[in-house]
Amino acid sequence: MTSHDRALTYSSYLKIDELLSLQEPRSEGPEHDELLFIVIHQTYELWFTSMLHELGRAQTLLEDGQTFAALATLGRIRTILKVLVSQVDILETMTPLQFNSFRDRLDQASGFQSGQFRELEAVFGRRHESMLAPFAPGSALHRRIASALTRRTLWDSTLRFLAIRSHAVPREVLDRDVTVQYEPSDAVTALVASAYRTDQEASLILERLLDLDEGLQEWRYRHVKMVERTIGTKSGTGGSSGAAYLASTLFKPVFADLWNARQLF
Repeated sequence: MTSHDRALTYSSYLKIDELLSLQEPRSEGPEHDELLFIVIHQTYELWFTSMLHELGRAQTLLEDGQTFAALATLGRIRTILKVLVSQVDILETMTPLQFNSFRDRLDQASGFQSGQFRELEAVFGRRHESMLAPFAPGSALHRRIASALTRRTLWDSTLRFLAIRSHAVPREVLDRDVTVQYEPSDAVTALVASAYRTDQEASLILERLLDLDEGLQEWRYRHVKMVERTIGTKSGTGGSSGAAYLASTLFKPVFADLWNARQLF
């Protein structure tokens, strides 16, 4: 082996050969548009990996009371969300006929089976037994999601940040069972409104969280319209209800206390 063979290169560092071998269309031909479909969804999964990495960092920074480092990390997550939304524009260049040219080759595969997206939902606060259903017990994805469902959410970490800054977060909220769905409360809503009025650094963090909430809702909306545009009201692959289920997730805020606090200003 020569020194040239051993030298780190762009391709070897990024595993380009392996990366470019992962797109395997299943349609005959294959159909031209299937490659785009695969690349977009593989890219989504890479961005989900990055978001989970950054969210873990953000939670650590918040719980350490590091305002400005947390702001920078939350800002990065917000920018990634904008990229996720923009990728819908690319998918929408595919017409219904183009998608249907290979749709039957997807068999039972569905975006509902994205383990990383379920993990993201857990970090953002969703708690529901159905989140583990698509994944085989004992599998790596099942373990990851199950673990996320037992850890503090991003909102739990934010409440600890507020407590560090001497805001009177109720002890029962700080010590709550994080495996259970968080329920907004008048007490926390009032505390949030007070933090906005009296703590500029806290208000910056809270506004950045609201940016993430809006970004997630925008992504869900664009996803719904893209599905409706492509398959109408037909059922999705994998037995999902397609656009009907996705529409049911719209306009459900992640950080309800932040939105409720607007009524107190």
